[in-house]
Amino acid sequence: MSVRELTAPSSTAALYSRALLGAFAGKKGKELPDIELVMRDVKIDRSALAGYNRVCGFSQRETLPVTYPFVLAFPLHMELMTAPEFPFAAMGMVHIRNSITQHRPVSASETLTIAVRPANLRPHDKGLQFDFLTTLTSGGEVVWESVSTMLRRGGGSGESKSAAAPKAAPASPAVVQWVIPGDTGRRYGAVSGDRNPIHLYAFTARLFGFPRAIAHGMWTKARCLSALESRLPDAFTVAVQFKLPVLLPAKVAFHSDDSAGGGVSFSLSDFKSGKPHLAGTITPLA
Repeated sequence: MSVRELTAPSSTAALYSRALLGAFAGKKGKELPDIELVMRDVKIDRSALAGYNRVCGFSQRETLPVTYPFVLAFPLHMELMTAPEFPFAAMGMVHIRNSITQHRPVSASETLTIAVRPANLRPHDKGLQFDFLTTLTSGGEVVWESVSTMLRRGGGSGESKSAAAPKAAPASPAVVQWVIPGDTGRRYGAVSGDRNPIHLYAFTARLFGFPRAIAHGMWTKARCLSALESRLPDAFTVAVQFKLPVLLPAKVAFHSDDSAGGGVSFSLSDFKSGKPHLAGTITPLA
């Protein structure tokens, strides 16, 4: 494996310029590059963290929200997807599943090392899927890990269905309605660096086949977890499947239900039609 060290990520503007060029260049390939990107001495910008907490609904505290390290790692994901040797164009890639394991709470005062690599290219009934494997270490200790499964649409063989998804929580009288504003994609893009055009405006989303801007999947995951913040253990795995996109603005229903072993099931669905947007589970670590 080739390990490449980054002193700092490229700007998001540069990354998206490269992503757009890659889309027009018609990247082709059959194998993922055997590369790991590593960025050391990562320090938390407390102002940026506070902005993220406000947009996603987390309380302001000394420890990082469980989804925040994904924001720190996102530029490395983009660096990989826009690298010349990466076989697929970044634009049009769909984030279909995400699993995060927090081994312990991570303090905003810690200095972190982030490592990201692509792995596990395999068939999907709608194309090809692969994983971004992300690890955060602090003082040599693994404190946080994530598996983000990406779908490249087209040419699906039908030979392999995607892995079983976490089950949505059943409907119950304790449904919470959320009204999600139309500028949510722009607000989350400002604090996360993910300014994919499908999330920003209706006219930019239409260029990629969506009638309106759609919410970021990782914002929906973060928003659900902020609603469960008081029930989260110190060490746990939270796995979600992203289902139908949330078209902005939106009214959605949030469900949660305690499950066996101290875990929690949760889901997000359209408030009127009940169509699913996200389903997830929280499992405490032993």
